[in-house]
Order: sequence, then C-alpha cells, then structure tokens
Amino acid sequence: MSVNVLSLFDGMSCGQIALNRIGIKPTNYYAAEVDKYAIKVTQANYPNTNQMGDVTKWREWDINWASIDLLIGGSPCQGFSFAGKQLAFDDPRSKLFFVYVDILNHIKSVNPRVKFMLENVRMKKEYLAIISEQLGVEPVSINSALVSAQNRQRFYWCNWHVEQPEDRGILLAGIIESGLVDRDKSYCIDANYWKGTNIEQYINKARRQVVFELPVAFTERRTEEAKRIRKEYQKKYGRDFSPRRGKELVARTDGKMNCLTATYSMKEHTLIDEKINYRKLTPVECERLQTAPANYTNHVSNTQRYKMLGNGWTVDIIANILRGIK
Repeated sequence: MSVNVLSLFDGMSCGQIALNRIGIKPTNYYAAEVDKYAIKVTQANYPNTNQMGDVTKWREWDINWASIDLLIGGSPCQGFSFAGKQLAFDDPRSKLFFVYVDILNHIKSVNPRVKFMLENVRMKKEYLAIISEQLGVEPVSINSALVSAQNRQRFYWCNWHVEQPEDRGILLAGIIESGLVDRDKSYCIDANYWKGTNIEQYINKARRQVVFELPVAFTERRTEEAKRIRKEYQKKYGRDFSPRRGKELVARTDGKMNCLTATYSMKEHTLIDEKINYRKLTPVECERLQTAPANYTNHVSNTQRYKMLGNGWTVDIIANILRGIK
C-alpha cells in the first residue's frame, strides 16, 4: 500500500512503528519535530524519515501537499490534562492544536480525501467539544490497558470508523524484569517519570509506578519474616490483616509471594521499609508499556528515553486505529 504520511509533533515516531507493524511502509514519511533526542531515535530506526522541523513554520516546507494521504499527530496536551493546571487553549503548547487544524484544512483544500488522526488526553467536555467542532468528527476513547500493561486513557479523532481493540489480558507482572508489583496495570507513565518516584507520591497521588524488590535474605526466610512482621504490626497498630483482605505478607507453598498492596507495603510499616526496596520502571519496561520494540529508544540517555516514552503513543493502539485506512 503506497501512502504519503505527514506526522505532526512526531516525537520518537510511534506512528511510523505502528504503520510498519500493520504492513504499511510509507512512500514518504514527513515528521515535524523539534526535540533533538526524539529526532535522533527516529533517524536511528528510520533513517529515511524526512525531518521538517518546527511545525509553526509549515508554510515554508517543501512538500507536495496534494500528495499527503494521511495526517497524524498528538498536539501537546499539558494545557488539557487533568494532571496539569488545565489552562486549555490559553497554554501556548495546547494552542498548537490550531496549527494542526490549519495544516489539515490546507491539505483538504488540495486533497479532500485525506485521512487524519489526532490524539489527546482526557479533558473537560468543553475542551473536547471545541476540538471536535474544529475537526468535524467525534472522538473515540480507548484505554491502552486493552493492549498493554498500562492504564492510559486517550481520545482519538479520525475521519474513518475505529473499533475498540480486543483485550489481550496483559498484566504488569508479566512485563517487569524483576521484582513484584501491587497492581494489574501500571499507572500511566508521563514525560516526568524520569524524575523518579517515592512511596508517598505513589500511594497518595496514584502516579509514577513503582516495582518492589525483595532481597534474597528475605525471600529465603519468608515464612519466619512474614510471621514476625505480622506480630509486630499487630502489636504496634492493633490491627489484624487477614489473608482474605489481601493485607498480609504471607508465605506460599508455591515459592512465590502474595501480591503486595500499596497500603501495606510501604506506607505505614517501617519493618517492611527495612526489608523491601522499590524502584521505578526501567526504560525497557516503559517501552513494553508503550508496546514499542525493545531498546527502540536506547540511542539516547535514560532520562531522554523516559521523556519521549512518556510523551509517546501506545503503538499497538495506533496500529489498531490505522488498520481502518487499509
């Protein structure tokens, strides 16, 4: 299938990964991106990508606009996100949405049949309504949890029919390289995940996923340690945490540990603090959450890897959506 693609706010080119994953190798792939690290990753994986630079200078680009078959992009979302200040279109980053609209309308003027897709975060209904009015289509809400081990709710505006992907039943425990987790699905990773995490933030703000690590000394004496911890916990707090409530660190006969709950594991119990360490997800684990190829981003520092993965798309969601153009 021959297709010319223009990707705005291309980042690490998740759209290109998705197209290749469904058997579409673009004849020309034009990418508008300004982050030098994201560009480096894209060019390392797709050296034929046409890097166009700053999206606001699109009128200067040397492109045959009538040849563009597909326009894709995820305009910066910081102004819309519930996690931010919700400045919406008053945020200069979110104003870039209107640049997407200007480019789309320009392409439509020379190619009315162009396909387009826009992605953005969960937001207030009034913001959704403005975007939908500008694009002339209603969004589809899809959670990345259907195809990955990450809860990541996003809206997608397309001018073709989009089906929800099937639930693959992928769990966080199945994608981590080591340790234990207390959730079936990871909290959504964002561009700030590189800053690290702490238990207070993890529990109280439900963000920045952690992985618990058990030292060998603990796992070898799990029965004795579990009994001692429970006894001292009851003495200190006067609480009885039964196994059926999922709050007790109980030894199992199959050589594994029960799932650690966030409430029990780190928040209140200093003894567990002494025995159980925690860490943030590795870059490869984050790639798995975004269903990107393993080590796709390993051409830059880990800090930059985390940033671009947090800003990126869940590849298999995009692949599911783009199948509609075939």
